[in-house]
Amino acid sequence: MTRYRQRRIGTRKRRIATVVGILLLAASLAWFTFKPSQKRIEQEIDPYAEFALGVSDGASPIGEQIERETKAVWTGDLDGMIERRQIRVLVVHNKLFYFLDGGHQRGATYETFTEFERFVNKLSDKGKRKIHVVFIPVTRNELLPALASGRGDIAAANLTITPDRLELVDFADPHLEGVAEIVVTHKDEDDVDSVEALSGRTLYVRPSSSYYQSVLALNEHLESLDKEPLELVLVDGSLEDGDLLEMVNAGLLPLVIVDSHKAAMWAQVFPDIIVHDNVSLREDSKIAWAFRKGSPKLEQALNRFVAEHRKGTLFGNIVFDRYLQNNEWIKNPLAEAERRRLDSMVDLFKHYGDRYDFDWLMLAALAYQESRLDQSKRSEAGAIGVMQMLESTASDPQVDIDNIHKLENNIHAGTKYLHVLQQTYLDDPGIDPLNKTLLTFASYNAGPSRSRAIRTESAENGFDPNRWFNHVEVLVARYVG
Repeated sequence: MTRYRQRRIGTRKRRIATVVGILLLAASLAWFTFKPSQKRIEQEIDPYAEFALGVSDGASPIGEQIERETKAVWTGDLDGMIERRQIRVLVVHNKLFYFLDGGHQRGATYETFTEFERFVNKLSDKGKRKIHVVFIPVTRNELLPALASGRGDIAAANLTITPDRLELVDFADPHLEGVAEIVVTHKDEDDVDSVEALSGRTLYVRPSSSYYQSVLALNEHLESLDKEPLELVLVDGSLEDGDLLEMVNAGLLPLVIVDSHKAAMWAQVFPDIIVHDNVSLREDSKIAWAFRKGSPKLEQALNRFVAEHRKGTLFGNIVFDRYLQNNEWIKNPLAEAERRRLDSMVDLFKHYGDRYDFDWLMLAALAYQESRLDQSKRSEAGAIGVMQMLESTASDPQVDIDNIHKLENNIHAGTKYLHVLQQTYLDDPGIDPLNKTLLTFASYNAGPSRSRAIRTESAENGFDPNRWFNHVEVLVARYVG
């Protein structure tokens, strides 16, 4: 196959990707509704302080299952799952299919497999010995390898059936058909009226996606016409289609390829994207759940369930409408009101970001998650303003910023506190810059002692305490439930 020009996401785009990661991080830590740092910072330095000792008190049975099953390896068919009384479903975190809402699991995949749990329990007739579905979040590039190796039993993440994937796993009957992979651009991009019009353009794509294979095929087609192929920029597997579309909406990316049903949903949220329904790289795609090869009993159960619950049935239509047509959990952080507030604060984020060595976009992302950039916001615990700072924290000698009711002082105090946390707790050459930022933001939400305790427990459970995604976040999931 001809080698086309492709590269990893560049420095500027990595920064934007990091912002998206931080938004996901802050969302996953939304359960820390209080600010443990009401005590002075020097009291928090003790790793055996109150909040460190309290970590284990919040563990949930579901979270403990997630933690165990993320590392457990088991292969077998449905009869073995029934005997084990659990079915492990590998999922990917996004606002359409699986996400946490104040500690509650939600999404089309979550609701569907909660119903599948009831379905299997009726089939098994185990009485009080109930079979449980356990949801295990992974990144896109881990989905199928984790399934094949026995770290999960089903992969449910809006997967298109492709020949390459069929070499590794099997698929149930499709629960959604007639899907197209279509082009989505920013409104200011040149018009795209055919796939040939993409010649010479730059496309951002996950290499683990079905889109990637479609684009490689398109480049072969373009080359056969003596046209310039697309330049492919490979993005991190942690970025979902919604994240990439948000970047297109903000004018940070020129265009992406997205499944038609997802593009239609996100077009309701992002006003500056153009969905080109007539320009598709793959048509009549089939979306289905994957399972390990050699699992005929699970295949039979899944196919029976799909026949009764797929799109087109009452249940399937209700779930599709709830999450892919009228999703009340999705908000556009670049909507007009939020954008006006951001514009009024950009200079402050830039000034204090430069002063304390933080990317201003990262600070803005954190502030958006904390308060929706609302300086008038007050929490029940007494946190104030855009950065949701406590007066006790702002007045600590290491921060020492007065009057955080004033916008500039609030942003200054929040940024300086982040700097103190990073220098005090995360000044470790073994932590790369991205993870240092993510872990610093986690400490900002949870308090340094509690974050340190979770990192310590991560290491004790075989995870890397210096990495957030798929490591420390797994322990956080234990306490989120």
